[in-house]
Amino acid sequence: MELRKQEAQEVTEQYSFKQLMKFLLPSLAGILLFLVPVSVNGTVTIGLGILADGLQAAISDIIPLFMTCVLWISAIGCLVIKTAAAPSIRQQPFLSSLFDIGLFWILLRFVGALFATITLTGTGPSIISSELTGQVVLYDLVPVLMVWFLFASLFMPLLLEFGLMDFIGSMVRKVMHPIFKLPGRSSVDALASWMGSGTVGVLLTTQQYDGGYYTKREAAVVATNFSIASIAFSLVIARFLGIDHLFVQFYLTVVVCGVVAAIICPRIPPLSKKKDTYYEPVGKQIDERVPEGVSSFRWAVDQAVKKADQVKSVRNVINRGIYNVADIWFGLIPLVMALGTIALILAEFTPVFTLLSYPIIPLLNVLQIPEASAAAPAMIVGFADMFLPAVVGSGIESELTRFVIGVMSLTQLIYMSEIGILLIKSKIPINLLELFVIFLQRTVITLPIAALIAHLFFF
Repeated sequence: MELRKQEAQEVTEQYSFKQLMKFLLPSLAGILLFLVPVSVNGTVTIGLGILADGLQAAISDIIPLFMTCVLWISAIGCLVIKTAAAPSIRQQPFLSSLFDIGLFWILLRFVGALFATITLTGTGPSIISSELTGQVVLYDLVPVLMVWFLFASLFMPLLLEFGLMDFIGSMVRKVMHPIFKLPGRSSVDALASWMGSGTVGVLLTTQQYDGGYYTKREAAVVATNFSIASIAFSLVIARFLGIDHLFVQFYLTVVVCGVVAAIICPRIPPLSKKKDTYYEPVGKQIDERVPEGVSSFRWAVDQAVKKADQVKSVRNVINRGIYNVADIWFGLIPLVMALGTIALILAEFTPVFTLLSYPIIPLLNVLQIPEASAAAPAMIVGFADMFLPAVVGSGIESELTRFVIGVMSLTQLIYMSEIGILLIKSKIPINLLELFVIFLQRTVITLPIAALIAHLFFF
């Protein structure tokens, strides 16, 4: 209590104009890049998306070859570090963190590089280089991840390092904590996902956990419940399924289902069993509680200015951004290439997901969803990739059924080709089985809601 009184007294101290600008200017730039929607050629995106899409369009022809080379450097670099005779090489923090990894992850990097080479050259098993498997990952998914994570990693310090998260966290904690059992700053993760990309939201979450701002439970909850698909991607799904003329109703249903799932899932296992402890190497670095006698706004500004004042060197911030880019390119994208291709092979060329979908058919019949047998695989195949349900459902005649499939593809959230791999690679304590359980939970929770709303719209 005495400590909180002392903190409240410290709020009365005045800040210099320079200190205030150190918080405001970078934070404003971060808001403009990550959180402000912009309409470009009829598509809603964010400033970061304009940069990413512009770069991707400019170099799209060379990205597959470039990233294949990156994947081989990633794999061979591990062997070089492991066999290096000079200890000084292995002791380089930058190199060791990128390449000094376990045998299983090294193997996956080589598998990713090999899959990319087979797909790029068109040689080897066609099951790997098919337009339904390896080509989807190398030509569609990897380029998007490469450019989005390039700019997101470089500019994310504008959100994290200069006080914006601390300001928003203190302001909206009274809403986020009672409803979702989360700190206020998690609202920024959701906004970044909503306006830009779900993967950017997950990247935000992992960095916040690594920095001591989320507990194990909070990080797992945010990553699996708030890394929502962007409005732009939602429109792509709606158009692909031929329901874009109902986009307002469609996205409203997605929002309602997502909010309900985000309220329920954190309160049941496995998420409810996660420990409310912070990442051990850094410990707790957050306190959003507002002292008595101090307004929420004044306390939020105080916390933001203090956070921004901790940035002593712009160079260190830039170096951290460059490291994040390297970690994504050399560490994550090889896993996306390997595991994403394997997941798509299972989805497209084996009956695994069809067999798993059989228990869904009676539920769809109870919910009076037309063409239940054809729609059931679409309810499960999203675990492999978010776009697959739309592919499966595009040939279904019933518009109501396509509507429900589209909603489910966006509200299930957990898909291994991207989000799942990013989470497994992160330090957040969540494994593959738990991700699949959460995927099923979100399916069971949101499917009846999506069906009910769909029947109302198509009555």
